[in-house]
Amino acid sequence: MTILKEIERVVGEKGLIIGEDVLNRKAGIWIDEGIYADAIVRPKDTNELSQILSICNKFDQEVIPHGGLTGLAEGAITRKGQIAISSERMTLIEEVDEVGRTISVQAGVPLEKVQEEAEKYNLMLPVDLGARGSCTIGGNISTNAGGNMVIKYGMMRDSVLGLEAVLADGQIVSSMNQMLKNNSGYDLKQLFIGTEGTLGFITRAVLRLREKPSSINTALVGLNSFEHVIKFLKHMDKGLGGNLSAYEVMWKNFYEVVTASKSNHTPPLPLSSSYYVIVETMGADQEKDSVLFEKLLETALESNIIQDAVVPHSESERAKLWSIRDDVEQHYQSGPVKMFDVSMPVSYMERYVEEVNKNFAANWNEYKCVVFGHVGDGNLHIIGGVGSDDKKATKLMETCIYDPLKSIKGAISAEHGIGLEKKDYLEISRSEIEINLMRTLKKALDPNSILNPGKVFD
Repeated sequence: MTILKEIERVVGEKGLIIGEDVLNRKAGIWIDEGIYADAIVRPKDTNELSQILSICNKFDQEVIPHGGLTGLAEGAITRKGQIAISSERMTLIEEVDEVGRTISVQAGVPLEKVQEEAEKYNLMLPVDLGARGSCTIGGNISTNAGGNMVIKYGMMRDSVLGLEAVLADGQIVSSMNQMLKNNSGYDLKQLFIGTEGTLGFITRAVLRLREKPSSINTALVGLNSFEHVIKFLKHMDKGLGGNLSAYEVMWKNFYEVVTASKSNHTPPLPLSSSYYVIVETMGADQEKDSVLFEKLLETALESNIIQDAVVPHSESERAKLWSIRDDVEQHYQSGPVKMFDVSMPVSYMERYVEEVNKNFAANWNEYKCVVFGHVGDGNLHIIGGVGSDDKKATKLMETCIYDPLKSIKGAISAEHGIGLEKKDYLEISRSEIEINLMRTLKKALDPNSILNPGKVFD
């Protein structure tokens, strides 16, 4: 009996996709090509996945976890001879504990669905990102997703209380912990958070919810120097008493493209500043919080820290501000570009961006180097374009962006993961001892190297 026949006995005809139907599926939201794999397997629960991985391990069959395919580091890329295992049928929201403020879900539930379910109980899952409608909880956990509210609530890791995962040999590690405090031995869930499906396949999770804030205050401000960007961050964070929930910075070249005449956005502020910041706070009393928020903005204006500001007065106006920050696709309209995701101490950011631009200018007469990101938590996104997407140009562009991280001990990936795309540069951010320890863990948990092989490191 062939391996696919054995798998079909587990998942049934509806749980197995083969032939042209595999290639007809896109490999990702940013990828035009189809999926190159021998099959896509779609288990409906943990037990089915356990049987599938047991079969695959017996045959040394390589498997690639598939969630919402919104990743940006080629972590879900497959090739012929491999099998993709999709969580698309694992979409059950199992339980909401309103008192304990937790939600238990299967791995294939989209992030937005969890947010909507939490809202029914006046609660919230604070992890939020632009791909919320497509990305899945399992994918968010396996890449330790970040997003717009990390400055206050942390990464995905900070919202995971418990999880269930299947090891390469089919063993089920079920640690669906619902407690904030549990120091009973090793915290095994950490093995699967941020490891991109290389150590196990996440099937279920217990997520920590927070009380939904009863007030939200937002502003878009213009600033003329990065020194003022840092001063304004400190001014707002201190003045809000730790309630700053988002601090998103757009360099002028990002804001200019997204609010250009051909886009769908009318610029809320004129194109006269060097930087544009969306600052947001969440609290408990809309009236009092609004007074404090606007007073802090006024003080910043009077002190010439900021040059201009606009405050939305409705949820629709607030959404329009955020849509400017989220509309990364506008930058893909003018030729081939590549998105980068790096992090470093905030104090190094201005110097780092200057060095990256110098590197680009030394290699190309014309280029695109657009910067934006979650500056409040040390994360920059860079959109680079040099008129070509061939391997030589891409490699040189990567060098221009990653090399300056060495001297400041920055990270080549803040929130997108490593996948295939960044593994050649892992030594910039991790020591030889750390990488060898990663390999040791991989060998211990996946001795036949069937789980997402070749990702993160060789």
